[in-house]
Amino acid sequence: MRGVFLDINTVGPDDLDLRPLTATLEDWSFAEQTSADEIRQVTQGADVVITNKVALDRETLLAAKTLRLICVAATGTNNIDLESAEQCNITVCNVRAYATSSVVEHVFSLILSLNRRLHEYQPAISRGEWNNADAFCLLDYPIRELAGQTLGIVGYGELGRAVARMGEIFGMKVLVAQRPGNHNAPEAGRVSLDQLFSQADIISLHCPLSKDTANLIDHEELGKMRKGALLINTARGGIVNEAALAQALLAGRIAGAATDVLSEEPPRNGNPLLDTPIPNLIITPHIAWASVNARQTLINELAANIKAFLDGKPRNVVTAPCH
Repeated sequence: MRGVFLDINTVGPDDLDLRPLTATLEDWSFAEQTSADEIRQVTQGADVVITNKVALDRETLLAAKTLRLICVAATGTNNIDLESAEQCNITVCNVRAYATSSVVEHVFSLILSLNRRLHEYQPAISRGEWNNADAFCLLDYPIRELAGQTLGIVGYGELGRAVARMGEIFGMKVLVAQRPGNHNAPEAGRVSLDQLFSQADIISLHCPLSKDTANLIDHEELGKMRKGALLINTARGGIVNEAALAQALLAGRIAGAATDVLSEEPPRNGNPLLDTPIPNLIITPHIAWASVNARQTLINELAANIKAFLDGKPRNVVTAPCH
């Protein structure tokens, strides 16, 4: 059997052990990246295809006559035409809970950096302000402890729950938003999005990008947030209206924000959050998930998905939603 990894460079393979994966099939091809024009040729004759970000649409799946299994090197499967995969009798499997610790650590590194004003103190030291200070310490940027603050979670799956648990360890009060798109009264243990926006000191996003969450954080929602609030996004860029966020930060309507994701990645065509320097904003290049440990777990889980499929017991199967 033949396997193809369409975008191996998205997992940074140089520091990983690929042997668990290569041992699953007799023949493997690894493409650093595969363009839309190359997909049909690259997948020709493949039984198993692994993709992280490369999209597999209906035309591609119909043309892939030998394809039996698609393994997504991620949890989200929005880049796969799931309905067409089912029609073509192609199994689709994803990888789950492989980067939880990595993401939680990144979320709190962003929260702590903003809350303790590290992004402001470091430049102050570089400008020589500590050298010239009258006192032994600089107190130019007041810092707050997390204990006693309210952490709002939007998206209460694997990652949202783990971030909530860590918030409680820090002594924070946790609010969980009702599922976006659910217009009924909040279920037990959850609050409305409006209540969360107005009461949370820190809001952390962990929901998937969908029709219900696109531009979920817009001018109106930012206007409901506390002036001292922080917004953290390690989910997807399209969940936040980036132009609205840039305006809110520059106008001082919220205290700060940090995002690990943008609506276009890489941001080759510019981005409102990058086009103008914004001092109370931290941007990282989609690396919350990317510890060596998490990426190796991803490889191991891809191998486990393939082995389970070959054994006739497929795992982590994803199907098209019912309409």
